[in-house]
Amino acid sequence: MPTLGVVNIGAFVTGVLSAPRGDAESLLAEDGRITALGSASRTNAARADVVIDCRGTTVMPGLVDSHCHVVLGDYTPRQKTVDFLDSYVHGGITSVVSAGEGVHAPGRPHDAAASKALAIAAAKCFEHFHPNGMKVNAGSVVLEPGLSDADFAEMTRHGVRHAKYGFGAYTHPRDGEPDVRRAQKHGLCVMSHSGGNSIPGSSPITHDVLLHLRPDVCGHVNGGTTSLDEDGLRTIVRETDMALQLVQAGNLKSALFILRLAREARALLRVCVASDTPTGTGVMPMGVLKSVCELASLGDLAPETVIALATGNNARAFRLAAAATLVIGQPADLVVCDAPAASLAPDALHAIARGDIPGISAVVIDGEVRVGRSRNTPLAKRLASITGAAVAGGGH
Repeated sequence: MPTLGVVNIGAFVTGVLSAPRGDAESLLAEDGRITALGSASRTNAARADVVIDCRGTTVMPGLVDSHCHVVLGDYTPRQKTVDFLDSYVHGGITSVVSAGEGVHAPGRPHDAAASKALAIAAAKCFEHFHPNGMKVNAGSVVLEPGLSDADFAEMTRHGVRHAKYGFGAYTHPRDGEPDVRRAQKHGLCVMSHSGGNSIPGSSPITHDVLLHLRPDVCGHVNGGTTSLDEDGLRTIVRETDMALQLVQAGNLKSALFILRLAREARALLRVCVASDTPTGTGVMPMGVLKSVCELASLGDLAPETVIALATGNNARAFRLAAAATLVIGQPADLVVCDAPAASLAPDALHAIARGDIPGISAVVIDGEVRVGRSRNTPLAKRLASITGAAVAGGGH
């Protein structure tokens, strides 16, 4: 595999919440993983087979969308759109986590056998299918009455690592608590729906139900689309340890309220950012990037901190194999970006702080340049140059 060098880095964002900014001027990746960070003389990045000259712009980890409604293939039945995952890479998203293939599958089966089959099929299909290089963490079983210990054991043997609660055929949302426990016993990370009904067939799940269910992740805690009430949000933030997922498809006012509560409770490590698309909100290639800009510009958080919520925090909350951070030993999944051409900001981080979506000039997944100039973001003030690889919009 060709080596990759990233040189002339202006600002370096790590994705690590405790240390979100680094001082690396260059990066070297070999066999798809980061092997050196630091000065150009230390990394020898300029001698790599493929070189990205950032020209003083910003490098950050590839974004993780931890609430993406994949089904099978790069197609969304809800919006009848093909190649949406390929387009999400142009929005800086290098990994997604399924929110349950059965949620939007045509025909919407509600029996345990179908739910198990869909999860296993998706996990195995996306193990070998990477749209534009994207890592799709698929095979999230929608919990249904009748799933047994043997079913969960079989699913885990076949690569199912996540579960979704809130769309099953339970008489009352509280009734699924034994299945949540069973899924957790077999090592699955369980995300529960929260808030009001999102689609026909889903149930509203209030904070008292969440306290009873005790999932690992409170999905779209700011609403998907309707949020929990403020008293319920205070309880979830202050009295539980579940991860708090903020989504673009939810309520922005609620997201800012939750962010403030989490800061007061010193619980930012539990906050993660996702899109919750494609749904009725639509296909949103820049959904996570837009949330990063909104939370930073309106939530009084440094841009690099919010980026950590959308990268390293997501990987931790959903127990992903890759940490989604730019540290030695991790996969070289990264985004090169700058302030958009029309912005008053001098660089990408200042642009995000102003609420301006930055322009992307390169996206790298596993050390391979997948996108040059993004077809979705605004034009960057300064475009990275790419040598040694032919990439649409950026290579030569």
